Amino acid sequence: MHVQEWLETVPAVAIYALVGVVIGLESLGIPLPGEIILVSSALLASQHGDIDPFVLGACAGAGAIIGDSIGYAIGRKGGRPLLARLGKRYPRHFSEAHIATAERSFEKWGMWAVFFGRFVALLRIFAGPLAGVLRMPYWKFLIANVFGGILWAGGTTAVIYYVGVVAEAWLKRFSWVGLVLAVLVGVTSMLIMKRKAKKVSESRTVAAPEPVGAME
Repeated sequence: MHVQEWLETVPAVAIYALVGVVIGLESLGIPLPGEIILVSSALLASQHGDIDPFVLGACAGAGAIIGDSIGYAIGRKGGRPLLARLGKRYPRHFSEAHIATAERSFEKWGMWAVFFGRFVALLRIFAGPLAGVLRMPYWKFLIANVFGGILWAGGTTAVIYYVGVVAEAWLKRFSWVGLVLAVLVGVTSMLIMKRKAKKVSESRTVAAPEPVGAME
């Protein structure tokens, strides 16, 4: 609610930049609420014609791809000592348990962990740096990063935008009640998308003789 109200006071160009920067920093490995900013901005775009959802989605996708790539470079250069330093600075997000969970995902799914990790909050922060630390070939990382970033950014923006358009009449009549309902529908849609993505990944893993995209 507060994010939505604050964004209404910001010019469209600033919103595009904010979405790109926050998502980029989150993808780089800094725990920021990138998904919340994107959802709030997409919902706002459905109510204000001066915010173009296509530009918004493009900025979100660019931020995701660039941020992940920078995170990969940092992780490749910093290695495991980098994860140890991040664990001390952000113990809630980079605890040993979280790092171990993310590492198992990479060992099992390879480049698919980068692709589907875009839809999971924990892996979204880890994907870039951890792929670099584990020395995943950059071309594999780049393919998964680009397609994952575009699908996540475009899909999230589209779902929330159209939910907002449909709910606009309700928002005018029921104010905050309608807004809460719209956000709940959007979050539910994203959870369903994440669950389907996980099932697809698991089915590919079972079907393949070796983990898909295993690192060289």
